[in-house]
Amino acid sequence: MNTRALILAAGLALPVTSALSAEPTRLLGDELRQAISGKTVYLNVSGFELPIRYAANGRMKGAIGTVAASFSRGDGSSDSGKWWVADNQLCQKWTSWMDGKQFCYKLTRQGQNIRWVRNDGRKGTARLGAEG
Repeated sequence: MNTRALILAAGLALPVTSALSAEPTRLLGDELRQAISGKTVYLNVSGFELPIRYAANGRMKGAIGTVAASFSRGDGSSDSGKWWVADNQLCQKWTSWMDGKQFCYKLTRQGQNIRWVRNDGRKGTARLGAEG
């Protein structure tokens, strides 16, 4: 497994603003921005959690854990990039992960879980971590 595979979902990842919601709720516009901004999102990737920190200034950082990094092909165990909300989607662009390409994600929240669908059809899940 390489870093790209671990990050594949990475465009994705995302937060939860209400743990009480029983029905799936699409995160849109300002609600999406507030759900992500200042949070760490833990992306589920091949049995590992990839933490991605979404700073309020539109920057993001991610780091693959030691075990997961040992499976990569030297593509880098950490990266940074930028994120923004456009057309009710979370968009992001890593510096080197995912070949530095821009991807956008539609996010749906149900309870503490996030489901995402990337603009190329890939899907996955994540969980919201703490602020700070």
